[in-house]
Amino acid sequence: MTLSRRLVGEFLGTAFLLAVVIGSGIMGERLAGGNVAVALMGNTLATGAGLIALILTFGPVSGAHFNPAVTLGDVYFGHIHWPHALLYVAAQIGGAFAGVAAAHGMFGEALFFASQHARTGPAQWWSEFIATFGLLAVIISCSRTRPAVTPFAVAAYITAAYWFTASTSFANPAVTLARAASDTFAGIRAQDTPGFIAAQLLGAAAAVITFKWLFSAQGQPVTPGHQHE
Repeated sequence: MTLSRRLVGEFLGTAFLLAVVIGSGIMGERLAGGNVAVALMGNTLATGAGLIALILTFGPVSGAHFNPAVTLGDVYFGHIHWPHALLYVAAQIGGAFAGVAAAHGMFGEALFFASQHARTGPAQWWSEFIATFGLLAVIISCSRTRPAVTPFAVAAYITAAYWFTASTSFANPAVTLARAASDTFAGIRAQDTPGFIAAQLLGAAAAVITFKWLFSAQGQPVTPGHQHE
């Protein structure tokens, strides 16, 4: 697959991912009648289902990273070079904002509007570290041992992490940046994004180092593989 096709795959996949996350958040909030737990459940189920479909669709095209943290992990393992990785990240960020605009358009909202949803503090940052560490752990291990189940494992983990983390598991710098442009259920204030992104990158780094060490003990290569949110 040519680089241009892979970049289009990353752009489209990330765009659809954000359309799912933002759109289901809006729909859930509108239908839940003020019940935040019901709204979050709708958002969670749609995101998990969407992830399976998107990873299966775009995995053969680009590897279905949809996430700068996953792409940077691929750099660490030597499966993608820095120039291509930076283009992947640019495509992911561009796709994420396109997905936000698409979701807003479907629900009659302005294409972009700054979120006022506060998400900050040590508990939130620790949650993002844990969420991203776990996501990379699932991707690395499943891609190495049972690649066919990776889409389902990733979706299952994110579905769980929406509920067991205080931050509802963004676990993705591109997603974090784009969600700052949506003052909806899934949004985050722009001033809160640096703490989230720093925690995500630290969690991803800890995961790739840990799992490279774990699997290198068996004398076999480690392959990060496909991704999500």
